[in-house]
Amino acid sequence: MKAFTYERAKSPAEAAAAVAGREGAKFIAGGTNLLDLMKLEIEAPTHLVDVQDLALDKIEETNDGGLRIGALVTNTALAAHPKVRKDYAVLTRAIVAGASGQLRNKATTAGNLLQRTRCPYFYDPNMPCNKRVPNSGCAAAEGFSRQLAVVGTSDKCIATYPGDMAIAMRVLDAVVETVLPDGKTRTIPMAEFHRLPGDKPWLDNTLGKGELIVSVRLPAPVGGQHFYHKVRDRRSYAFALVSVAAILNDDGSGRVAFGGVAHKPWRVEAAEALLPQGAGAVVAKAFEGASPTEHNKYKITLAERTLAGVIAEARS
Repeated sequence: MKAFTYERAKSPAEAAAAVAGREGAKFIAGGTNLLDLMKLEIEAPTHLVDVQDLALDKIEETNDGGLRIGALVTNTALAAHPKVRKDYAVLTRAIVAGASGQLRNKATTAGNLLQRTRCPYFYDPNMPCNKRVPNSGCAAAEGFSRQLAVVGTSDKCIATYPGDMAIAMRVLDAVVETVLPDGKTRTIPMAEFHRLPGDKPWLDNTLGKGELIVSVRLPAPVGGQHFYHKVRDRRSYAFALVSVAAILNDDGSGRVAFGGVAHKPWRVEAAEALLPQGAGAVVAKAFEGASPTEHNKYKITLAERTLAGVIAEARS
């Protein structure tokens, strides 16, 4: 791990200004992803701004009947919250499907959204990776890509977004609330928060330099049956090969988002209109234009089978 300096911020605006004003500075909270990357010298921040002292660890009801989740609320606290379990069950189910109990006790809401890809080539400094070193190449494109993206990719990157929580938040139409370095605030719909790789895969999201997440807002509950099915190589502590977050209604309508298949949570609203026609129709529309490799083309079939299982469970 390379040397760095450190400070503890006293307010969100102070934290944002500190990171914006110093080259190589980053925020740190739970550190469950950043510290691992620093130890491997994949991330090498020159300065860390600790935001753990900020009062961003509360879950509060909003005037429209939704919830505002502080950026520092732990995954454990969020998944266990009574209103989340009752009205946003897809979120609880997604969170408990991820990582381990110990990590969920430390990982934060904002940090979970900001976690970086687990592409093995990103983690290997001996291999070219455009996410790690811009414009160095993408070893995964011609490498072993069984776990990597099948849709929304580019010739610069085929990495996946690895998280579970964000897939549920995408199906819930969550909104990310931030503070800018000048103290102004901004809201970013979850649909626009994570980026596709395009020509700049090293940019994981649409945050500006120094922009700090302060909360995530969930709209009023939408009802329906909530599901999160995660297919992985082992039963725990493994990232999704494919996951499905779904909210299904008695009339066959609903919402669906997929994880493990793209650079961001993958939801195509136009595909949801086809839910009454079955999983095959939904997946065919949602994965239009997919560019799978020989190693990962199975993911499209797996997505269809996983969604079919969710639909069957909803009808049982």
